[in-house]
Amino acid sequence: MAHLLVIESWVGSMSRLLPRALGEGGHRFTFLTRDLHHYLRAAPVDGPHPLLAADNILTVDTNDAAVLLPYAERLHGLLGFDGVLSSCDYYLPQVARVAHRLVLPGAAPEAVEAACRKDLTRRKLAEAGVPGPAYALCTDREQARAAARAIGYPLVVKPVDLCAGMFVREVVDETELLVALRALEGFPVNARGQRREPVVLLEELLTGPEVSVETVSAGGAAHVVGITDKSVAGAPAFVETGHMFPAALEPAEAGAAADTALAALAALGLDQVVAHTEIKLTPSGPRVVEVNPRPAGNRITELVRRVTGVDLAAAAVDVALGRRPDLAVHPTGVTSAAIAFLVPEGGQAGLLDGFDGEDAVRRDPAVVELALAGAGREVRPATSNNEYLGHVMTADSVGAGARGAAERLLAGLTPRLTATGAEAAVEHASGDADAVAPVAVEPAGIAPVAAAPAGVLA
Repeated sequence: MAHLLVIESWVGSMSRLLPRALGEGGHRFTFLTRDLHHYLRAAPVDGPHPLLAADNILTVDTNDAAVLLPYAERLHGLLGFDGVLSSCDYYLPQVARVAHRLVLPGAAPEAVEAACRKDLTRRKLAEAGVPGPAYALCTDREQARAAARAIGYPLVVKPVDLCAGMFVREVVDETELLVALRALEGFPVNARGQRREPVVLLEELLTGPEVSVETVSAGGAAHVVGITDKSVAGAPAFVETGHMFPAALEPAEAGAAADTALAALAALGLDQVVAHTEIKLTPSGPRVVEVNPRPAGNRITELVRRVTGVDLAAAAVDVALGRRPDLAVHPTGVTSAAIAFLVPEGGQAGLLDGFDGEDAVRRDPAVVELALAGAGREVRPATSNNEYLGHVMTADSVGAGARGAAERLLAGLTPRLTATGAEAAVEHASGDADAVAPVAVEPAGIAPVAAAPAGVLA
């Protein structure tokens, strides 16, 4: 049994999947956070938050490496850790630095930093000749105006250090460009109190289907677990509305996407990591959208597990311990699994009262998981993945029909709204959720994670 140091977490799906993987692996963990209340506010209604199953819960400024690194070193001397990990993108570079300081397994800190910062990713991939969009990095509006004219409209405006599609916008002219830049300037600090980089990324607008390549790298070898497809809506924003695993691709397309993802990992120097690399299948071939050095969010890990038996959260624990994960595919009786997200439509706004059609959807035998936001949630037009109102997950045992079933069931759910509230739920307002957490409804077909009361150290 190993003892792992968990430094922060998302408050959504992965905050439950990671403790489950640790528990099922027979491991213990100590949880380090700068603000425990951030997680208590997102606790499930059916029991303690799974992160509270930690042996120890300690508070320290996880944003400040000068404070965190010596603190983790002292803790290591007292408690003895075998690995370090997190599910939250904003802390992956800190995890890598801590692992390096403690001489524990983990990816190189500079590689993780380059993957988590989209500007550094673009530079590294361009230097290595890995295909991506034409791009420019801008530090002020005049640079952005000139770069936009050089790239050509329409194009995509991106922050270099945010997640879940926050403030990513398609712009078609200079007026829209300036609106997007002003919006970013008005968000100088992220959900975890970290000051953002002032660099803005402008990219060529890529066309074609989007997929993600799920990989596990250990001991210098990268393994492709599979490819997930993605549906996107909400223009001019880019909101993920659903996924299916495996993606319905021709073998040549799948091979090209996988090779491109592996080339991106090599260019960044990523090893000892579970990664989720997003690829656009353009008419000119695969192009890298971004590389995420952690398991996929949005319940994609559950889609993969249902089809292959491979648990990517457990694989993340294994690589953090310096072990080679078991990535052998096991028969599950499922040939495809899909998730469809309930996204507020353009005109929908107000307080959530409930959902018409919920009972019928819940009784449908095609449903393997249903999660819906609780009454009282503020509903507003979706501008990122943080505005989800729920999801439906389905599985197909004979073919690639899971996506169609998920979309059919989702169409049967209609939010009931009342008057607009004063403020949104914390994790959604702050942009701090990797998927909507089951607030008022226990997901069907998924065993709840057991969580014992934690021992809290001063």
